[in-house]
Amino acid sequence: MFSMLFQIRRGLVWAAQSAVLVGLGAGAQAQDTAERPAVELPEVIVQAPHALPPRPVTSPKPAPAADLASRNTKFDEARDNLSPNFGVTSFNVNRAAIEALPQGTEAPIDKVLLQAPGISQDSAASGEIHVRNEHANVQYRINGIILPDGVSGFGRVLDTSFIGSLALITGALPAQFGLRTAGIVDIQTKSGKSLDQGGSVGIYGGSFSTLTPSIEYGGRIGTTEYFFTGRGFTSNLGIENPTSSVNAIHDRTYQGNFFSYTSTVLDAQTRVATIFGNTTSTFQIPNNPGQSFCCGITSAYGVSEFSSSNLNENQREQNTFGVVALQKSVNGFDGQLAAFSRYSALHFLPDPVGDILFNGVASNVYRQSFATGLQGDGAYRFGDAHTLRAGFTVFGESTRVSNISTVLPLDSGGNPVDTPFPIADSNAKVGWIAGGYVQDEWRITNKLTLNFGLRFDQMWQYVNVNQLSPRINLVYKPIDGTTFHAGYARYFTPPSQVIAAPTNIAATANTTAQPENFQQNPVLPERSHYFDAGVAQKITPHLQVGIDAYYKIARDLLDDGQFGQALVLNGFNYERGYNSGIELSATYKDGNFNAYGNIAWARQVARNVVSNQYLFGNDELAYIANNYIYTDHAQTWTASAGASYLWQGTRFSASMVYGSGLRSGFANTDHVAPYATANIGLSREFTVPDMGKFTARFDVVNVLDTVYELRDGSGIGVFAPQFGARRGFYVGLSTAL
Repeated sequence: MFSMLFQIRRGLVWAAQSAVLVGLGAGAQAQDTAERPAVELPEVIVQAPHALPPRPVTSPKPAPAADLASRNTKFDEARDNLSPNFGVTSFNVNRAAIEALPQGTEAPIDKVLLQAPGISQDSAASGEIHVRNEHANVQYRINGIILPDGVSGFGRVLDTSFIGSLALITGALPAQFGLRTAGIVDIQTKSGKSLDQGGSVGIYGGSFSTLTPSIEYGGRIGTTEYFFTGRGFTSNLGIENPTSSVNAIHDRTYQGNFFSYTSTVLDAQTRVATIFGNTTSTFQIPNNPGQSFCCGITSAYGVSEFSSSNLNENQREQNTFGVVALQKSVNGFDGQLAAFSRYSALHFLPDPVGDILFNGVASNVYRQSFATGLQGDGAYRFGDAHTLRAGFTVFGESTRVSNISTVLPLDSGGNPVDTPFPIADSNAKVGWIAGGYVQDEWRITNKLTLNFGLRFDQMWQYVNVNQLSPRINLVYKPIDGTTFHAGYARYFTPPSQVIAAPTNIAATANTTAQPENFQQNPVLPERSHYFDAGVAQKITPHLQVGIDAYYKIARDLLDDGQFGQALVLNGFNYERGYNSGIELSATYKDGNFNAYGNIAWARQVARNVVSNQYLFGNDELAYIANNYIYTDHAQTWTASAGASYLWQGTRFSASMVYGSGLRSGFANTDHVAPYATANIGLSREFTVPDMGKFTARFDVVNVLDTVYELRDGSGIGVFAPQFGARRGFYVGLSTAL
């Protein structure tokens, strides 16, 4: 038995190291050398004001490991105080809670976030989620530092294995949060006392030919903490299956992910941190059998017979980001200045013949973005009653959008002619966004605190506009265990520059790619008023419940969708939009048993498309101009629940997600069928003498093999049907290094 485990351990190390060398990446959680803390499953809390943390104490001698960990923990607390989650609703999970979910750190971030109230799922390929019925409009931060938008979502770019803790922040946000405001995904990396010397290697896989080698390692050298993770991923289910069958056709993916973090304490008041991450992915686009030729086309390149099962579309993506941050804590002041950069590229390769036959156009699409900038945040305490905070963000972005579309011309009767020719369209832009804020946290009494501030944002992109935005939040704690909050925020949300790029639609006239209209007003920033209020109540020492309600009034409501075969998005605005909802949540913790549950009702409607109108048919434009419609990502009811129990060293876990269905049909007047799916998991740690620690896990995803549809191919900005993954069985084994 020991011999077999020794061979497995050697194999795990070899597999993970090989994956890193070939670029597939790797990454798994480090095994704790001490006893694990009690697992805390997700909880939803209303953030109340808190005192500034104590300042790091000067020490004239080099710090031992324990002292260095303590210093970094104090620096982490001071950094968190720069952007407090004041007067908002925050869904919090720590590392132990993530590991307690089915699939643990093998689950992507979007699957973890689906356990929060009011989060509905969409395409898993891009890690797309909808927070409070908003499309995109989610900001990702690592250690308080903004990661700028790329050409695809961050959900699959960021890996769960490097997370120390995660918070999804919603509501009327304080002034430090700008640009993307539906939700803030605030990720804190492992550091301080949560970082131990050592690491792990592992292998995880199962159904759909899924295989994930991983590696993680961290420790301390002198006054520097460090760790890195790497992960490879390959599967036959890279993108949602367009059919209800178990296995998709032409859906292989290869993905590699790497992340590193360092923290160096220069002295008792100064710390420098670095962050680096890279993800490289390739996708086959799954095929939908039985499709008919488009637009009256009978042949392309002389081919008149072609099965849609044989299409060969592919997409490649790369995302790279880096951060260098200088933190200072001295004489009552905490501050951080960070320089950040992100490179993002996407290339869709069509099937030259098949795409013309089935779509009327074969588009070779390339999108690239390079953004770099500075972010500064500071906090200073004036006595016991006031804490003043201020900061700024400025970054420039260079984008390039290129489309080479092969089309067929139309004869005088409007019939396609089999003489394909390309249309080249390229657009490059260097744009800038700058913002600044100032706010005061005023502790009026021990039970009542007011936070008020102003934020100013300016964009210089395809349109040049700005806005001054007031923010105010009130937190009241009348008795222990009860917290009320209410807030108002004025929001300014610029469109992602890459999806706002104009298209040369005039060149498509009299071809199979021409739209029904040629109207193309520029994509505008969204401006909105946001109101939020709620209460969190501790019923017993083990049970906490919460309720939160929100209402949003938007002008130039931003939206986007997939309007062609390439997995890229194009943006547009509705003239007016309204978003409202109510969320209920509960958490229960008692010893080794933890449980949570959430249910949310929401409604988002909008009217009159005022930009990129060519993306719509004339009948839809006319209908939307005179009627409020549901946005395509609006889902009325959303729910999630889960539980975890540690019994004699084995952890049993379960989770479920319910959705009443995203919109479908003409002008989103219908919705797909409701669905509910459940996952279960088992995990256990064990030690083999002279060989170290091992962790084994077994997970079942969609345990009842529910057939459910996320999209049916109809609705605004919905190109193809998407079915959720069928039942899958997965096993994993990792070992400590």
